[in-house]
Amino acid sequence: MSGSAGPLPGGVTAEQPVVNNNRPNVIKRVLQGDLPSVRVLAVLALIWIIFYSQNDRFLSATNLTNLLLQITAVGLISVGVVYVLLLGEVDLSVGAVSGLAAAVMAVLNVKHGVNPYLAIAAGILTGTVIGIFQGGLAVYFSIPPFVITLAGLLAWQGALLAVLGNEGTVNIDNDVITGLANTFFSATVGWVIAVVIVGAYAGIAMWGYRQRVAAQLHDQRLQPVILRIAILAVITFGAMIILNNDRGLPLGVLILLGFVVGMEFLLVRTAFGRKVYAIGGNIEAARRAGINTHIVRTAVFAIASSMAAIGGIMGASRLFAVNQSSGGSDLLLLAIAGPVIAGTSLYGGRGTVWSALLGALVIGSISNGMDLLAYESSVKYMVTGAVLLIAVIIDAVARRQRQVQGRV
Repeated sequence: MSGSAGPLPGGVTAEQPVVNNNRPNVIKRVLQGDLPSVRVLAVLALIWIIFYSQNDRFLSATNLTNLLLQITAVGLISVGVVYVLLLGEVDLSVGAVSGLAAAVMAVLNVKHGVNPYLAIAAGILTGTVIGIFQGGLAVYFSIPPFVITLAGLLAWQGALLAVLGNEGTVNIDNDVITGLANTFFSATVGWVIAVVIVGAYAGIAMWGYRQRVAAQLHDQRLQPVILRIAILAVITFGAMIILNNDRGLPLGVLILLGFVVGMEFLLVRTAFGRKVYAIGGNIEAARRAGINTHIVRTAVFAIASSMAAIGGIMGASRLFAVNQSSGGSDLLLLAIAGPVIAGTSLYGGRGTVWSALLGALVIGSISNGMDLLAYESSVKYMVTGAVLLIAVIIDAVARRQRQVQGRV
């Protein structure tokens, strides 16, 4: 067997080597899918260079700010999709759920005068209930989630039309709701937030490094930790310079980042997250290990639908309205394609929540760039579909490489 690229579950014994000299090089690890973020960032840089060469407005502060605002709703939905993909499943209803949740919120607030915070909560709760319902049906009746969520795709679109009624469109003018996606912080506040983000990450990274040293784990190098902190600082401060050259730091971007960080923590730092990975890796082995797979899988679908509702509400906030096409068009495709493009495996058990953000950036950049170049919708659909197909092929090849490596 080859040496493991990651830390061991327990400590190392005296007989185990402190340094793993057989660790695969970076290129080989990328081919095996171990460093998807490196691949995605390289692809993202290439996309930006191509579109900038065709239209220099692509990398302007205004367009990059618009790009971040455009990916917020899709990114939030993708956060929940990641959890479902980690199970090796798919949820085809997230687009329709996002539209229905936004419609519930808008109708309650605009037509019935419900407090905006209660209306938002009702919209999110709608998504949660739908997720529990669909997940429960799939798990307890042993029905493939693909079938359940496909039925949900149709049913919740019908429910959206019923909630909106004959008017078909509900315009939102409440400052609390519209402010979610249309609030921008001043330059001073933005820089304070950026410093806090970098400082918090640096503190957590150094704390983790000290824990590894104290436990005498094999990876005790300080340089990678410093490099990660430096990269985050460059990206964060560079983003603040760009955003402050336009309207400032958007609240919607902070909301997206907050959910990405929070849901990533839930995934990698809690027992629930480890159970999700275990079920996605081998559901039968997880069941024999004592994991209640029914509860975990149902909870995952509840998370996915809740995040879809949050994404739908954010989308309605940005557009100041909900209509019959909310949650439709290519939203479902983009929400699923993003994480897959960024390295979350369709086969389950492999991926991170960060792939939701990176994937949304890639998909959003392609869509935004083609809009600037005035490409027709037919071209946009074909290009996006081709990118998704390439990502799936890469995922399959990387999976085969890992299987071959495991047999060596």
